[in-house]
Amino acid sequence: MPLTVHLFPAREDNYAFLARDEATGTVAAIDTPDAQVILDAIQRLGWGRLDRIINTHWHPDHTEGNERLKAETGCDIWGPEEVKKVALLDHVVEEGDVVRIGDTTLHVTATPGHTLGHVVFRSVEDQIAFTGDTLFTLGCGRLFEGTPEQMWDSLQRIAAWPDETVLYGAHEYTASNARFMVTVDDRPEARAHAEGIFTRRALGEATVPTTLGVERRFNPYLTARDGAEFAARRAAKDGFKG
Repeated sequence: MPLTVHLFPAREDNYAFLARDEATGTVAAIDTPDAQVILDAIQRLGWGRLDRIINTHWHPDHTEGNERLKAETGCDIWGPEEVKKVALLDHVVEEGDVVRIGDTTLHVTATPGHTLGHVVFRSVEDQIAFTGDTLFTLGCGRLFEGTPEQMWDSLQRIAAWPDETVLYGAHEYTASNARFMVTVDDRPEARAHAEGIFTRRALGEATVPTTLGVERRFNPYLTARDGAEFAARRAAKDGFKG
């Protein structure tokens, strides 16, 4: 049976995700930007439980709900070693590990760049991936700890997955990302894609999730021809005011 994912806004521009394995009813939160928002969503959905927290990286807007959620639900917490710097963590995951949500298996892929220990989680069977702050809709994370070479390699690892993979990035940055995209991509279809994003955001619609096929076609960090072009685009976006 499939994995059901619900997303909801948290903080200023984060998304929080709750995922339920329909075969067992097991529920996981992927990152914890706001414990109260997550608890309210569990109640609103009628799911009645939280069994697991899965962290992608250590930044507080992804981990600060860990302690309260564990205290109130008894859930266990899985994530990379770096999470221990700021939050509770029960089980350390690394490249090649798996984390289970009931009968659903999430495969762990190391994606250093945004942070050195960042990981992403993918259900191969459901073609769903939680990409944290590595890959966004039309964007990628800033390089707070890693190098352009590391992030380029991480993005190439994701880009090798099937185009049908549904990607849940952790922030709503897409309007700004689209404005940057059209400065480096003059294809008419890129402009049309950007206009569609602007319309959705004007209506208050989320641009998450996206699919890998769409991102491979339009994301300026995946359409870069090589690591040098990626690095130049990432640096340009850091100073972009659009």
